[in-house]
Amino acid sequence: MKTQITDLYKSTFIKAVILANKELLTYINNELKLEDLNYSKQIGYGGDKTLNIDLIAEEIFIRYLEVFGNIYSEECGRLSDDKNFDIIIDPLDGSDNFSSNLPYYGTSIALVSNDKTIAGFVCNLVNGILTYKAFDEEVKYEYLLDNRDNLLITSNKKIGIFERAYAYPNICTKLRQKNIKFRSPGAVALSLCDAKNYDFVLFVGNIREFDILASLYICDDLFLYKTDKFVLIAQNIQKFNQIKEILKE
Repeated sequence: MKTQITDLYKSTFIKAVILANKELLTYINNELKLEDLNYSKQIGYGGDKTLNIDLIAEEIFIRYLEVFGNIYSEECGRLSDDKNFDIIIDPLDGSDNFSSNLPYYGTSIALVSNDKTIAGFVCNLVNGILTYKAFDEEVKYEYLLDNRDNLLITSNKKIGIFERAYAYPNICTKLRQKNIKFRSPGAVALSLCDAKNYDFVLFVGNIREFDILASLYICDDLFLYKTDKFVLIAQNIQKFNQIKEILKE
């Protein structure tokens, strides 16, 4: 049975996600400690080693969002199963980038009802831009840094993104042979979310809900090819088909 979503629920959920990201961004910019960059003693539910900052970020999101649904996070797994909605969280997308001072990391939140994503939020914690689409409305941007100008997007796309390219040298070789330029920055949700900025975005490997749900909802107007191993998004049908054929070779 379809769950009724009130306007109050919608508005308060969006506000809570924005406030949670603001609090995390403030912590990172003003309160971060050296020990936050160390690994904790636990392995996250998603299978990766957990940094202390991962746990701090997760605690912030749980505090703001658990009232809205069942939390399902990359670090702690599923916290409950008795609410009408599921909230899929990657509290720090690109943790290794963060701990290495590589400025490409963020957060990802998806709201799911009856196995269908109904809202997606991806925040770039470097430039402070929160990109979101909620409840079938258009994509919107929230600028969390006071000194940030509006986002400019060029139609001249020069590169693609190939996340986890290091693990698939054969695909890299095929792309190079076709003179297709790409980068592999290391934060899957961010890269997929910003697919409109690039020639294409390709993610190969272990496909997890934490990495893709929010971004795929945000980019649901683009061409998508998804299997249990590949996620390919592109705005241009010719480029989409070209990369898709390479993957099938």
